[in-house]
Amino acid sequence: MQRVLVKYAGVLLLLTCLAGTSMALVAPGLTNNPANLAAMQAQRIAKLEQQVAEAKGSGDNAWVLMSSALVLLMTGPGLALFYGGLVRKKNVLGTMMQSFAMMAIITVVWALVGYSLCFGAGNGVIGGFEHAFLHGVGAAPDPDYAPTIPQSTFMVYQLMFAIITPALISGAFAERMKFSAMAVFLVLWSFLVYDPMAHMIWGKGGLLNANSSAIPVLDFAGGTVVHITSGVSALVCAWYLGKRLGYPKESMPPHSVVLTFVGACLLWVGWFGFNAGSALSSGALASSAFVATQLGAASAAVTWSLVEWLRNGKPSALGAVSGAVAGLATITQAAGFVGPMPAMAIGAIAGVVCYFMVAKVKTIFGYDDSLDAFGVHGIGGTIGALMTGIFASSAINAIFKDAAGNPLPVGLIDGNGRQVLHQLTGVGIGWLFAGVGTLIILKVVDLVIGLRVTPEEEEQGLDTTQHGEEGYYWEVSPS
Repeated sequence: MQRVLVKYAGVLLLLTCLAGTSMALVAPGLTNNPANLAAMQAQRIAKLEQQVAEAKGSGDNAWVLMSSALVLLMTGPGLALFYGGLVRKKNVLGTMMQSFAMMAIITVVWALVGYSLCFGAGNGVIGGFEHAFLHGVGAAPDPDYAPTIPQSTFMVYQLMFAIITPALISGAFAERMKFSAMAVFLVLWSFLVYDPMAHMIWGKGGLLNANSSAIPVLDFAGGTVVHITSGVSALVCAWYLGKRLGYPKESMPPHSVVLTFVGACLLWVGWFGFNAGSALSSGALASSAFVATQLGAASAAVTWSLVEWLRNGKPSALGAVSGAVAGLATITQAAGFVGPMPAMAIGAIAGVVCYFMVAKVKTIFGYDDSLDAFGVHGIGGTIGALMTGIFASSAINAIFKDAAGNPLPVGLIDGNGRQVLHQLTGVGIGWLFAGVGTLIILKVVDLVIGLRVTPEEEEQGLDTTQHGEEGYYWEVSPS
């Protein structure tokens, strides 16, 4: 993009010079006057600068719009297929419907007030109502967030994060929560947990905003805002609702690892919009985040598979894709702050730690996190937050600067040991806010409409009891 702009600027400059020469030949009286000549040159230069800026803005806007579509792809079909394949076939539609419902419901509440609560001017914890009903959200950029793209593009990009975050939680209560309760719970969760956390870390004047706060927490693409909050909330949900009927005595294998495999691959592809898109421009930072995302996912898939191979004697397809998702969740926070080798190290650590959380720790404590939302996203997000504080580099992203505009150290290895403490503070607030908030919301919804389906409905499956449909109809031809 930069080379194209340079060539474009060179061509325009050449044309400008030629035009100036021809005008001097046609109207020497005008160009002989130094004041007229200076004014004409200033106009041409201003026009040239405007055209270059418009070209850059168009490129940035195209990239962020494409990234928005990629992040939406992560929820449906990515997450819907990933989670849908992991449950028993009697619950496949009910599970996929939970992800799809978030695509529709959260879009509506985001347009009404969610965007404003996240990114409107407010206090350190929550935004205001200046953008309620998308008031003032149009073609003009908001320089506090993304100066080269329309605010409407920034709004719709952030919407995709708001959609997938509550959808991730559904993996913890799969196969046992009523659809009505799920919808009410996740909408309230979006308002009371996601919106404040997003504002605290990314919003103007946020308590943990890296650009303006005394406690600058680095979160490039949502390690704390998305993965810690959803993962910790998933653990609380699993504990509050209790285990599925028959768990863990009855075997409850995935009904279709093929669906899960396809869903994981779609998640991997969509994650480039998630991480590289968070640069909010089509420049070098997006490229760096893109590379870090690929390396983090790949190294996590390798280490998860190796540990599983050593422990069980063979690597599984489900383990490999689970490792990739764990690596993606872990590198999210660091993607725009670390180089390639630290990204690989972060992914490798994630693959090992998240594997043991899923394979060992969950069994020890006995909670029924059905689809391992906590073990993958909650733990992965926590690891990523801490590793960001260690590996973040000003050579990748000079987010901290002195009064003269000179880059300052960013992470521990870069020379800023305090950043690890800031990251720990962000993790602590994220865990506490998500855990307590989720527990309160669950209790309220449980008292008002009830959370869990009846034992008979759970035995029959969510597809028929909640939606009156079946995921698969096995028709037998008459003989």
